[in-house]
Amino acid sequence: MDQRATDFLRRLLDAPGPSGHERAPARVWRQEAETFADEVYGDVVGNAFARLANDGAPKVVIEGHIDEIGVMVTHIDQEGFLWFEPIGGWDDQVLIGQRLRIAGRNGDVIGVIGKKAAHLLRPEDREKPTPIREMWVDIGAANRADAKTRVAVGDAAVIDAGFVQLTDDLCVSRSMDNRVGAFVALEAVRLLAADRPALDIYALATVQEEISFAGAYTATFQLAPTVAIALDVTHATDYPGANKKTDGEVSLGGGPVLTRGASVNPIVFEGLRAAGERLGLDCPVQGAPKTSGTDADAMIRTGPGTATGLVSIPNRYMHSPNETVSLRDLDYAAKLIADFVRTITPESDFRP
Repeated sequence: MDQRATDFLRRLLDAPGPSGHERAPARVWRQEAETFADEVYGDVVGNAFARLANDGAPKVVIEGHIDEIGVMVTHIDQEGFLWFEPIGGWDDQVLIGQRLRIAGRNGDVIGVIGKKAAHLLRPEDREKPTPIREMWVDIGAANRADAKTRVAVGDAAVIDAGFVQLTDDLCVSRSMDNRVGAFVALEAVRLLAADRPALDIYALATVQEEISFAGAYTATFQLAPTVAIALDVTHATDYPGANKKTDGEVSLGGGPVLTRGASVNPIVFEGLRAAGERLGLDCPVQGAPKTSGTDADAMIRTGPGTATGLVSIPNRYMHSPNETVSLRDLDYAAKLIADFVRTITPESDFRP
């Protein structure tokens, strides 16, 4: 991956954007899209679009959701401590002792998630997990009035953990799920912009996947594409205790993962697999017999009918402050999708 792409990825990952509050990363994504796309815009829901325009040609969408999990302030007590609820799915224990970056009214506010120290717990309680309802956020406020000068009920926050490279290839950050999908979608369209096929192509960064799929539903309804490729992360299985029987042989640096199942059009799947073979990739395949748990589920169910595919990036430690992915996997995912899209013509028939 070149330095331009790595710098863009870093800016995108570091921008706080939990579900329903995606303005900062969407702004970074649109600014990058403006360097090559014909049209760049957002909608009322918060989705971001970058188009290579070709009116009347088959419409192809390459999509990744740009939101991440986070928390929301729900109460400020008399002592100035903040109480909160999750935005998306957390392992509660991951939150203990973390620093938060809160989007306050006058700028970001740093807070610390607190709980009663283990030394002060009864012996029988020390072995029990601490639920979110027993945690609070300390922003150093003297009392409620002091806290309310900086934060308000409804403010959203993310864990304050930025992008770090472990090696030349492996990097860690919060928000990999699924800022990397939005990143790959735009990079794939950048590749297509260099030698345009006769298609009307959209890169799409959707919102609220972690809580409702709202962005994918509304954007697919607006565009009614012929083909839509969803990008997301999937669980790597190259760490101790991973369940390869359910999730397959998936490793960081082993290439993007393809999904087969009810939410994936079989012809699109075969086209993506053939593209991988042309690139010399032996893409792992995961089965999803019912739903995929991704925006592909929303896209295939919206509008007059869309031939949907799903490409996933291997990810260790999902929904944590240190999700880990391979830059090589991101690069190959963009190339694989661009290669497949170049095979689509007005005569392509995606009916099973």
